[in-house]
Amino acid sequence: MTRIGSLAVAEEDAATARGEEKAAFLLRLRSSGIRDLDLLRALEKVPREMFVPHRFVDLARRDLALPIGCGQTLSEPSLVARMIAALGVTREQRVLEIGTGSGYATAILAEIGAQVVSIERFQTLAIAARLRLERLGRQNVEVIFADGLGVPAAAGPFDRILIHARLDELPPDLVALLVSDGRIVVARPDREVAWRQVLVELRRDAAGALVETQIGPCRLQALLPGIAQVL
Repeated sequence: MTRIGSLAVAEEDAATARGEEKAAFLLRLRSSGIRDLDLLRALEKVPREMFVPHRFVDLARRDLALPIGCGQTLSEPSLVARMIAALGVTREQRVLEIGTGSGYATAILAEIGAQVVSIERFQTLAIAARLRLERLGRQNVEVIFADGLGVPAAAGPFDRILIHARLDELPPDLVALLVSDGRIVVARPDREVAWRQVLVELRRDAAGALVETQIGPCRLQALLPGIAQVL
């Protein structure tokens, strides 16, 4: 076999391996309980390897949290999928995302068709995420370098709010950004075991009160106020 022929076979084998890896990735998500077809299609189309540092590309399709810089991590795909599934996002809904990170969840929300405003307190991460989303051709996303706890009332209202962090209490100003039948997904401390966290969906009822539904255990960093002064 010629050298060109050998290279062609190697590329074909690599493409086959990537296809099998993607299929296994989606099967694992289905097995974890994700049934929303729009979400599954978005997870299939958005290349997670584009949102991780180059040295972790080989791990991108595994169900692992990966470091992305600035002391932050990209959550495991199963957690990202559970959070977005709990939001119940539909096309054209306005979504406020707090904690852009690498932009992976942002891209999935945009692929579903939501209008996304994403807030990131690290300027380095915000710039990088914006560039990735531009390369994907996403025009229904705005990434803003700002304080996630200081979103002005004029920016709302939002149909959904996704917070990639733990909050002990939801600030009233943040809740006020939500429409009357909106949802918030966030992590909070477990009320029975202090060191544990639980992911919850909060939904406004007819009286305007937030009704909580527990989604399951998680592990997320605390949401810090302000913007990073260095990174």
